[in-house]
Amino acid sequence: MKNNTPQLSTLNSSLSKYATDVRRTKGRLVYEEPSGSRTEFQRDKDRVIHSNAFRRMRNKTQVFIESEGDYYRTRLTHSMEVSQIAHSIAKALVLDTELADTVALAHDLGHTCFGHAGEDALAEAMRPYGGFNHNEQTFRILTKLEKRYARFDGLNLTWEALEGIVKHNGAIKDIDSMPYVKEFCSKWDLEVGTFSGLEAQIAALSDDIAYNTHDADDGHHAGFFSLEELRELPVFNKSIDKNRALYPEISPVRVAYEVVRDAIGVMADDVIATTKRNIEIYKPLCAEDVRNAPIMLAAFSEEMADNIKQIKKFLFNRMYKKESVYEKMEKAKGIVSDLFEFYMNEFKMLPTDMSDEDITSESIRARLIADFIAGMTDRYAIKLHEKLGIGNS
Repeated sequence: MKNNTPQLSTLNSSLSKYATDVRRTKGRLVYEEPSGSRTEFQRDKDRVIHSNAFRRMRNKTQVFIESEGDYYRTRLTHSMEVSQIAHSIAKALVLDTELADTVALAHDLGHTCFGHAGEDALAEAMRPYGGFNHNEQTFRILTKLEKRYARFDGLNLTWEALEGIVKHNGAIKDIDSMPYVKEFCSKWDLEVGTFSGLEAQIAALSDDIAYNTHDADDGHHAGFFSLEELRELPVFNKSIDKNRALYPEISPVRVAYEVVRDAIGVMADDVIATTKRNIEIYKPLCAEDVRNAPIMLAAFSEEMADNIKQIKKFLFNRMYKKESVYEKMEKAKGIVSDLFEFYMNEFKMLPTDMSDEDITSESIRARLIADFIAGMTDRYAIKLHEKLGIGNS
């Protein structure tokens, strides 16, 4: 397919010179007429929100199994919170907020049911067949698995959106570890060896901010640790003391809300200040200068990066490896492993469109099974496992 860059949009806004300029987009793999009312990046965001994969995140685990309660964050609410943080930071840095939103909302589309436990089980099952990771699965969804349009598979996002999503965590040093991305880039080069634009870098940092603060909120709500224990962490201790002094009569739950809100603000302000400092040092004149800079220009300060490491360690010890969580995750892994093994043995029962696939290849059959399982919600996987009567759980 030949790429055709759409004509420059008349919808212009005043952005920083190092922002990604939608008027200079490299377009879409399959040409589409530009919209008269939306920029190309707005259209990208809308397509992600309307996708089947986006809706399915509503019932996919973030930390706690989705069925455990309505309070806890799911993969969908997490992605929305990442988008809100990324939007605010991008706006402060005068970047394209629509592109930052798109990357943030799409970055977790490829996550399996049952969060990282499900991904670990599927990666193990797929080891002989090219492996599995949720970042590449996100890319497969966006470029192949979503089938909503008559003229193409996937969502036909702009070059900048696809580039930002696939590289939001940094340049891809080992492209052979992502064979589907490598094949796609042979048709349309996403320049995976360089950094992404600032909007995508901001989305990646916003992901860190969201899951560290909100996992702490969910963990406190679930009773894994107290406010007093959270005081061990520099990001939280001053806010806890401040809010206890200001509101001595309110419940610990409401103090926790205030503390999480404060922490998000402190972390976001740190990213803004550090990124501005890096911009002053490296002086990018355009988005290409950002991509070719010697470091990712969007960053936490060294102090904040160290604080975040402490939060991750705290959450790992006080919540992620708790026996009650561990047992549920092990059960979830068993469900995913059982489903994969069942469909490898009973491939004809796989309820998916295989009309364009060479199903004589064992590796291709395994990939189709992985696509099916990765798209499942928690509750669908549990019900299907029970219906098929497989495994020991």
